[in-house]
Amino acid sequence: QVQIVESGGGLVQPGGSLRLSCAASGFTFSNYPMSWYRQAPGKEHELVVSIGKRGGTTNYEDSVKGRFTISRDNTKNTVYLQMNSLKPEDTAVYYCMRTYLYDGYYYKLPGDYWGQGTQVTVSS
Repeated sequence: QVQIVESGGGLVQPGGSLRLSCAASGFTFSNYPMSWYRQAPGKEHELVVSIGKRGGTTNYEDSVKGRFTISRDNTKNTVYLQMNSLKPEDTAVYYCMRTYLYDGYYYKLPGDYWGQGTQVTVSS
């Protein structure tokens, strides 16, 4: 049974930092690219960043480039998201998902469901 558990969210002031973690189990972790999505209140899920199976390839959404860094540890079945210089518009629930790469784009696996995510709130 696929399990993905996100953690590390919280309340932070603008300009602050957070490190999110994503612990995965129930599947061969190193076989899948992984991605972080986020959903702000009243908005659709947005793909933020993806990382290839071995961690050598990353793809960032423009608004987070230079501020967020994704990494993975295949020995621990864990993905990390280091978020620096946080802005109020980064406020959202962040989700970690298995993804696949097709024609240069990452997509959530159709059979996977959104978990609980972890809330990130950037506010003074």
